[in-house]
Amino acid sequence: MSLTIGKHTATWPLIQGGMGVRVSAGGLAGAVAKCGGIGLVASAGISLNSPHYNGRNYFSAEPLALKDELAKARALAPDGIIGVNVMVATTNYDDNVRAACEGGAQIIVCGAGLPMNLPGLTADWPDVALVPIASSLKAAELVARKWKKAFNRLPDAVVVEDPDTAGGHLGEKLENIGNGTYDQYETVRQIKRHFIEEYNLDIPIIAAGGIWDRADVEYALAQGADGVQMASRFVCTVECDAADAFKQMYLDAKPEDIGLIMSPAGLPGRAILTNMAGVQARDRDLGLRCPSNCLKKCTYKEGQERFCIVHALDRAQRGDVETGIVFCGTNAWKADHIETVADVFEELFGVQAAMKSAASA
Repeated sequence: MSLTIGKHTATWPLIQGGMGVRVSAGGLAGAVAKCGGIGLVASAGISLNSPHYNGRNYFSAEPLALKDELAKARALAPDGIIGVNVMVATTNYDDNVRAACEGGAQIIVCGAGLPMNLPGLTADWPDVALVPIASSLKAAELVARKWKKAFNRLPDAVVVEDPDTAGGHLGEKLENIGNGTYDQYETVRQIKRHFIEEYNLDIPIIAAGGIWDRADVEYALAQGADGVQMASRFVCTVECDAADAFKQMYLDAKPEDIGLIMSPAGLPGRAILTNMAGVQARDRDLGLRCPSNCLKKCTYKEGQERFCIVHALDRAQRGDVETGIVFCGTNAWKADHIETVADVFEELFGVQAAMKSAASA
């Protein structure tokens, strides 16, 4: 039941999904890795709420803060598998990929765009496993073709994200989300077959989006996935790096409170909507101009449309849930208590999960 990605083998077939702007930082990633999963530090906005950021040095502070969080995670899980989630849409994508490698990341997972140049950026770190996020066979094909031709490299795994259920930024057009046409597990099987038939390569295909409990994990594996990526389930844990007020938004949420927004990044996103009026009004009321230039393309940077996404996420992570945005998946409403990461692993994989993680501590 283990999961091997590149040269790295985790005890359990689970990746903790990256949640940007310090929701999944070193504390959560380290706890997941200690329990036998793959813990991911999200690089996007990692410098905000760090001692390296002074309000004016976003880009120079980002790699320093990322390396700090990787060191924190490694201290918690000396023998665990720890990686970084990097958004392709961020302005400092290249720098964050290199900083992740320099900081000891074993796996890099890339979404919010197709990471066409990832093997080139990581050429000096051949042991780092490279994992694109895709929502379609076409996207996976494009990445594989480019990587093979330009770098003679192929992905070590692919995360297949279901836009109908996943949280945060989604790699699908808004009009295509929730219209009943997407079949996540058929996409998983298609991508699995493609790599076997086209490249004679059997790599792990990871299902992401809407996975909450043991039944969901078992279903994903039965449908052909080699593992799962879960993010929202880990928010209401003691070890999650977000403030208690952020976690309380999950505990208070009802199914109808969760829906889609258009991010200034030009991508749809799924979030808790109950405070969106405050989120949208805050930056406009203050007349705030783009403070960080965090995204390559941003409607707020270009014309003050919508709101500043990275600082809205930062405010929520710190506990301002009146003007901060809280990303989540469709099942976030199922959270009804605060638990530990070890509790989650015990529920997902049985009592042996707790025993194994304790034995390896």
